Amino acid sequence: MTNHNLKIDQLYEKANRHLWQSLSESDENSKTQIAVKGEGAWSIDLDGNRYFEATSVHSCLNLGYGHEELIEAATEQMKHLAYFTPAKLQIPAIELATKLSDILQGNYTTFFSTSGSEANEVALKIARQYHIQSGNPNKYKFISHYNGYHGGTLGVQNVSSTPVFKSDFPGLMTPGFIHVLPPYEYRPPFGNQTESIEQSVANYIEEVIQREQPETIAGIFVEPVLFAGGCIVPSQEYLQLLSKICRKYEILLIVDEVVTGFGKTGKWFGFMHSKGVQPDIVTMAKGMTGAYIPLAATSVREKIYRTFKRKGNQFNHFSTMGPHPVGCAVALKNIEIIERDKLMNKVSKQSDTILSRLHELKSLNIVGDVRGIGFLYGIELVSNKKTKKPLNDERISQITAACEDKGLHFAMDENVIRLNPPLISTENDLHFLVDTLTAVLKDFNL
Repeated sequence: MTNHNLKIDQLYEKANRHLWQSLSESDENSKTQIAVKGEGAWSIDLDGNRYFEATSVHSCLNLGYGHEELIEAATEQMKHLAYFTPAKLQIPAIELATKLSDILQGNYTTFFSTSGSEANEVALKIARQYHIQSGNPNKYKFISHYNGYHGGTLGVQNVSSTPVFKSDFPGLMTPGFIHVLPPYEYRPPFGNQTESIEQSVANYIEEVIQREQPETIAGIFVEPVLFAGGCIVPSQEYLQLLSKICRKYEILLIVDEVVTGFGKTGKWFGFMHSKGVQPDIVTMAKGMTGAYIPLAATSVREKIYRTFKRKGNQFNHFSTMGPHPVGCAVALKNIEIIERDKLMNKVSKQSDTILSRLHELKSLNIVGDVRGIGFLYGIELVSNKKTKKPLNDERISQITAACEDKGLHFAMDENVIRLNPPLISTENDLHFLVDTLTAVLKDFNL
């Protein structure tokens, strides 16, 4: 055995003994990739194998690996002020909060934290406390979607309902969380109908509100694209309908932009595709810093924040690493680069000219549906196009392995291939993605 192979075996042995790997079965013989380097949209392992990260490594890596400007922004901030207490002020946090309000095109105030899960936990707490402070203490229930994912911590787990990411701890779940089926065009929840699927789901949500009593409903949690739950892409009409319902019943519209924010749909935020929609609360993370530093944010409209400025209404949530000056400096540089390099225009153009070729896969017997917006795409695999029976796990594993052998990494949600490449992906990168996936799926076509 060569020294190189011995070193690799030793690393796997250490990992099996000491490293609890996320999203991994407890198999001591499993040998996943050990990454050592990243270049642009590609990761490189110990053997020098290159992999195109077609899902931006959990939707995080907006500007790719090795971006010198982000590295320099972090380095410079570390030299001046590496950390400071969230109980006082520092300039990067002030500037980033102001910039986010500008991008959101409304008067927003931002609470910083460290992950998408925490950002949504904060949103839950803010919404609940806001209604108490506004004289509506019975508004404690939240409506969200099956197939939705809003985080893995215990509070926000109540809002999430994506089976592969959901843990059920008896006795720890909280009452007051209601799930409804999403506007899933390929698998419509109400069968055939004369009105749009978005209208049907919105009508059902309004019926739920009336049955539960409007004075008990605090908020509606929604993702512009339900990405982790199969890349379900509602039409622009859907958020408009939900916004109208929320205004009618004094319910907060909470839009989770953790995945969809910062350019992935071709706009700063996914909700911006829906004319006239201005969420009460917007949560974000992942692409905000391109994953160079953990940072998340919960931005609320002025009417909400104003109630917290009254005497005795302090928001009692503390995030030690929340408004981290280094994270805020990197986020500001990240936003500057996206604006300067017109990356959202690039996303829209390359979605139309390159990724739209993915729709051709619907001609294959193995592909039931292809759906997407911007750089967010889902490819639903089936064993029977007529019955829409999902492709079996063994076949899906073989497809995933075949793509990995060709240097393509992507995410799977049950029978849906999820794609979300970095904003800086080159045309050649995107052609590689489409060509590789097309070739493999043709090989496995039923």
